[in-house]
Amino acid sequence: MRSSRSRSLRARSGLAWAAALPLVAGALALGAPAADAAGHDGGRHTLQGTKPGWATQQADQGATAGSADVNARVYLAGRDAKGLADYAKAVSDPHSAAYGKYLSPAQVRSRYGATQDQIARVTGWLKKSGLRVTGTTNRYLTVQGDAAAAARAFATDLHNYRKGGHTYHAPSTTASAPAALSDAVLTVTGLDNAPRYAQHHSTELPPPSPVFRNAGPFSTSYGSKTDKNLPSAYGSKAPYAIKGYTGKQLRAAYGAKKWTGKGVTVAITDAYASPTIAQDADKYAARNGDPRYRRGQLSQVLPKDYTNIQECGAAGWYGEETLDVEAVHAVAPDADIVYVGGASCMDNDLLDSLGKVVDSHLADIVSNSWGDVEANETPDVAAAYDQIFQQGAVQGIGFYFSTGDNGDELAHTGTKQVDTPANSAWVTAVGGTALAVGKHDTYQWETGWGTQKSVLSKDGNDWTDFPGEFNGGAGGGTSKSVPQPFYQRGVVPDALSKAAGAAPMRTIPDIAAVADPNTGFLVGQTQSLPGGKLGYDEYRIGGTSLAAPVIAGVQALAQQARHGIAIGFANPAIYQRYGTAAYHDVTDHPLGAGRDLAVVRVDYVNGVDAGQGTTTTLRSLGKDSSLHAGVGYDDVTGVGSPGDGYVSSYRP
Repeated sequence: MRSSRSRSLRARSGLAWAAALPLVAGALALGAPAADAAGHDGGRHTLQGTKPGWATQQADQGATAGSADVNARVYLAGRDAKGLADYAKAVSDPHSAAYGKYLSPAQVRSRYGATQDQIARVTGWLKKSGLRVTGTTNRYLTVQGDAAAAARAFATDLHNYRKGGHTYHAPSTTASAPAALSDAVLTVTGLDNAPRYAQHHSTELPPPSPVFRNAGPFSTSYGSKTDKNLPSAYGSKAPYAIKGYTGKQLRAAYGAKKWTGKGVTVAITDAYASPTIAQDADKYAARNGDPRYRRGQLSQVLPKDYTNIQECGAAGWYGEETLDVEAVHAVAPDADIVYVGGASCMDNDLLDSLGKVVDSHLADIVSNSWGDVEANETPDVAAAYDQIFQQGAVQGIGFYFSTGDNGDELAHTGTKQVDTPANSAWVTAVGGTALAVGKHDTYQWETGWGTQKSVLSKDGNDWTDFPGEFNGGAGGGTSKSVPQPFYQRGVVPDALSKAAGAAPMRTIPDIAAVADPNTGFLVGQTQSLPGGKLGYDEYRIGGTSLAAPVIAGVQALAQQARHGIAIGFANPAIYQRYGTAAYHDVTDHPLGAGRDLAVVRVDYVNGVDAGQGTTTTLRSLGKDSSLHAGVGYDDVTGVGSPGDGYVSSYRP
């Protein structure tokens, strides 16, 4: 399921089991003051990106009624927006004299936060224009009013535009603020009312989603069980998929050794909150060999009310929270976990959740398994996200975002593109792998997550249309909007960074971990059972929604190895270790050129039991759409996955 923007929905980046389930960045360019095309007064401070790309002349249906409702956020630039970005870079760069010299939230507000004078001037301007200021924070003002007042304030007329068979209003020209407020206004969001993605309004959350179960047979470790009666694939019998890896196996694969995350706190942001998370997480730990939770080890920070429950498919987010919590605890069993739930899956609410983490410094590591496609991104919303990411960086907070589950997105959207906010230059983008952990918890290999699916023929003699169509894979590729950050220079090949043009651009992912649902993680959750009762059950799951909390857990181990000193925004340090034994260099063919890999899956047709039979499929591994995992940096796994020496490389 997918997420959205200021008025749009954001989606979970990838809970994947049967197939990958459907699930901001760059710097804001501020133009010079100028008279605008709509005939308003000159002397304006242009806010680039506030006119969406779909608001074209061909789609224009005429002026929006002046009485139409408008709800917007005006983000404040703060005292020194450029200084904030500069210090975020310096404090995160191991080669900088300022490396690791983090600021407290109070110091950030004092040095970079909005002043009372800025807030007063922006408030006065908005009220004079006829808008009502309905809320004020240290980061933004919320405003309400009609289209006529919005036009006066932002010097742009609102028009109605056709988009996807619907009509929405949007600015007819780029919005602006008075030139006298150029030091105070960062951007404005919400001047258009088009949802970026609609999915699934009371404030009570629905019950958990219907139960999902894996059928089996299963391998207990990778390759441990095969069926000689099934057709061969790639010259041999493919093994059955595992039942689901647990913490012991993941810790062994990624070099946890003696470290447990003790003394480190990991935050998780998602939408809504599972009503059974505490008992589910504790039961899962007890059943699968993880240490039980200490009192207070798992906590939640939740909003007063929830909104957009049906549009966001609220119950589906319970599984996301459950996966994230259980995966972090499995990898870093002594780390504290604080879950910060959003009131909905919309950008405004997710931004508020991230803001809570930063403003109260709830954790040094933040796992985020949600996102949207870059085509739905606009610089106004990207600027709001990046401001939070930069504030976090100067405080020693690192954000980890999953890259999505649709490979290059071509099959899903018709356009090759990356996901956001993973494309931000200020976050760590986490890609995905297929992982083989053998007997005695021995790491065997990884390949990039990308699968093709072929169904067993009716006579059982071959795999129909072998190897089948693309069935999901880790997101990755080259951004069309975010320039290449300093830490990728000299590491990312030009063939990737310049894939969209002459200028090198941000390429994702940065690092990777297990994500393929065919080599996925066992998760335990209270679900709606047949007959309407609720009950705890366990199932295998994957997606980059798994990879992100796994990497967050590994980072907790690394921070403990660092004697608790915060790693902060990790990308400069991650790329500093490129090409060393800190990483498994993941490729499409880990067993050698021409040696392809596959597993056999048996699934219930109804996802619950054998009442409607089962289906047997072959899942070919290491085939991620047009993306490829090769030697060195690649657009499926970045620099690779954490190797046996990754955590220990952070020791002073």
